[in-house]
Amino acid sequence: MHRLRAIAQPLLDSLRDLAPIIVVIAFFQLAVLQRPLPDLERLLVGTLLVAVGLALFVRGLEIGLFPIGESMAYAFARKGSVLWLLLFAFALGFGTTVAEPALIAVAGEAAEVAAKGGVIGDNPAERGSYAMGLRLTVALSVGLAIVIGVLRILRGWPIQYLIVGGYAGVVIMTLFAPEEIVGIAYDSGGVTTSTITVPLVTALGVGLASSIKGRNPMVDGFGLIAFASLTPMIFVMAYGMMF
Repeated sequence: MHRLRAIAQPLLDSLRDLAPIIVVIAFFQLAVLQRPLPDLERLLVGTLLVAVGLALFVRGLEIGLFPIGESMAYAFARKGSVLWLLLFAFALGFGTTVAEPALIAVAGEAAEVAAKGGVIGDNPAERGSYAMGLRLTVALSVGLAIVIGVLRILRGWPIQYLIVGGYAGVVIMTLFAPEEIVGIAYDSGGVTTSTITVPLVTALGVGLASSIKGRNPMVDGFGLIAFASLTPMIFVMAYGMMF
């Protein structure tokens, strides 16, 4: 009975989280557009699969990614080597971002649009090079962002100054960057904080702040995701200005 409840509860939670989306779609389809839901049986099956996938994903975070991120943060803090901790932070930010499905999709779409607009050659090689360049640029920026965030936790720097300074840089870069790259840069900042990056980076920050004397996990442990969203905008606009 306990095992059944442990399986059923995450699924019910996922269905509850999906309920507002289902209600909105049904309302506008039936009340505003006044059309029946297309292929209702397939829609219901798809919704159930999404709920199951979401439940498994959340459960996987709880038993896998969050614990490993926090345990590694504790281990590095006990080791006492700032260099290894910073190298790990950079590698974590770079590795999780370059493999981020949302970033892969956005980079591929950006390459397609750039080819159609004549910004790059309309052939697979140039599209692939453009997309990979965007992915690597964003991954490098996130790696650097996590390093800055870890240094903030170690040194106790106030987060507001870093965030305000970063967004001031974004505004200045926007004035000089090519128009074709600005929208992509802003979207790149959003897609980095997705399914792979967020759990590990959050766990790293909380675990590190918890393991350092004088640091408050609620105050110092969070904020790494903000840096991971901020730096890609600057780096991608610089990428557009150079290439």
